[in-house]
This record gives sequence, C-alpha cells and structure tokens, in this order.
Amino acid sequence: MLAGETLSFDEEAKALYDAEPPHLSDAHFDSLLAVLDTLVPGAGPLAARYQAFRGRVEIPPALVDTVFKTAIAACRARTLAHIALPASERFDLEYVTGTSWNAYNWYQGNDHSLIQVNLDFPIAVDRAIDLACHEGYPGHHVYNASLEEALVKGRGWVEVSVYPLFSPQSLIAEGSANYGIEMAFPGAARTAFERDSLFPLAGLDPALAEQNAAVRDVMTALNYARNEVARRYLDGVVDSAGAVAAMERYWLQAPDAAAKTLRFIQQYRSYVINYNLGRDMVAAWVERQGGEDPDARWRAFATLLASPRLPGDLGGP
Repeated sequence: MLAGETLSFDEEAKALYDAEPPHLSDAHFDSLLAVLDTLVPGAGPLAARYQAFRGRVEIPPALVDTVFKTAIAACRARTLAHIALPASERFDLEYVTGTSWNAYNWYQGNDHSLIQVNLDFPIAVDRAIDLACHEGYPGHHVYNASLEEALVKGRGWVEVSVYPLFSPQSLIAEGSANYGIEMAFPGAARTAFERDSLFPLAGLDPALAEQNAAVRDVMTALNYARNEVARRYLDGVVDSAGAVAAMERYWLQAPDAAAKTLRFIQQYRSYVINYNLGRDMVAAWVERQGGEDPDARWRAFATLLASPRLPGDLGGP
C-alpha cells in the first residue's frame, strides 16, 4: 500500500487517514444484536426477520426516482437555510448497476456533481434521506463546492481541485457527509419527514416509520462491525468465506449482499473507517464548537466544509 509494503489495517488507517480505529469485541456487537432482537418482529433467526422487515420498507423500483428526488429537494432546502451556495450549483442523478458501492459523488467542478445510485442493492425508504444528504446536501456535493469556492476560486489554491481519495481528506469528507444527515434532520425531524412524506410516496405503511427508525439506530452502531471484518480479513485472520459469514452475522446481510461488502473491502480496504469513525469525529468536533445551539453547530459545520483540515485537528469522538 505504501512504497510496495502492505501495512496492517491499523497501520494503514493511521498512515492514510490520520485516525486510529477502535477495536470492538464480538461481545459488543452481540449486545447490539440483542437489542435489535427486541425490535424486529416475528419468529426465527434474527437475520431473516431483519431482512423481512427491511423488505416491508423497501421502495418499489418504479418509485425510486420519485422518492429520491423528493428527499433531495428536502435535504437541499434544509441545507440552504444555513449554508449559502452559488446560484450555479447543481447535480445530476443517475442510476447504475455493477459497482461495489451503494452511491457515489463524482464532482465535476464549477459547483456541479454527478451522483450515481447503485440499483443492485435494495433501497429501503430511509436510504433516500441517507443518500440524498450524504452524496448531496449537506454532504459531498456541498463539501466539494465549498472547498472549490473558498480555496480554489477564493484563494487560488488550484491544488485543492485534486482530491486524493486515499488520504486524510476522505475521513472528513465521509464523516461530514454522514453527520450531515443529522444536521439536516436533527432529532425526530427525520422520522417525521419519512413518515409523513416518503413512506406514503413510496406506497409504504407510515405506521412502520418509528419502528424503522429504532432499527436504523441500532444498525448504525453495528456499522462498526464492518471495520472489524475488514481488519480481520486484511490482516489475514479470516479468509473471504469467514469475512462474508461475519457480515451475515453482525450486519445481518444476505449472502449476496455480504459478498458485495467484501468486494468493497477488497477494493477500498481501511477506507471503511471513514464512514463511522469519521462521522463520530466530525460530530464531536461540531458539537464542541457549537454546543447545544443548532445555528452555532451549522456555522461550525460550514466552517469545517470550507477549510483545509486534518482528522487529527478534530480530536477524538
């Protein structure tokens, strides 16, 4: 990975992303699964019940575009209430298949992004807000446009227009994109919007929104399991079959989805820490800067998006 030398997962994460991912035990994840077991209805194995429940909140393919565009409009409006963006900013939305990622923002420059969503993965209704915020507003699209406006155009730092993916910048990029979901929809606002707008639009039962939110909260904590699977796989502790089995157990993925997660780990390696540890580090920094004042948090968040920083500058989660 560096000068032809393959580093351990932890060494690579520190060298590339200026961060030290925590080590979490199987017992930690088992305790989260025990909580989830009380939230997911039905009888039988938890993974099967979880997948069945998620199937009940999956957007029908014919309605994906409508639901996504509604979510994007809401994320954009909530972001523009706090962050000024150039009048020319925009992004194009495309649907693709055959990739290892769920969605991707290809920043085109001049405040323009191409956002692609992978239809190989089932898209639950809450993923619309996830991806609209993460890839768009106030996530990657706003981050890239803010850096371009403040540093490339504002200061003439043309080097900022080159974004090395495997670099400390990615921890802040992915972390701010994930924390941006909570910035745009704080507290119960997200669940209320999904219940009142997205569930009906997708032809789904709004009565499931609260339960889905509770399940989502536990699954967010379980996201760290992907780090542990990546660490064990890349460090040679488990083989590919063991990694897939671990994703089936701790992230409750179906075998085909777990295999796609392994493909992502093989391609992006320790990059996986940027989504969860990055989110927690950004959240802690913004909340230290802004305290309990939502407007102050937005100001801190906007400052972070428009300034060159290293993860080490943020402090720990």
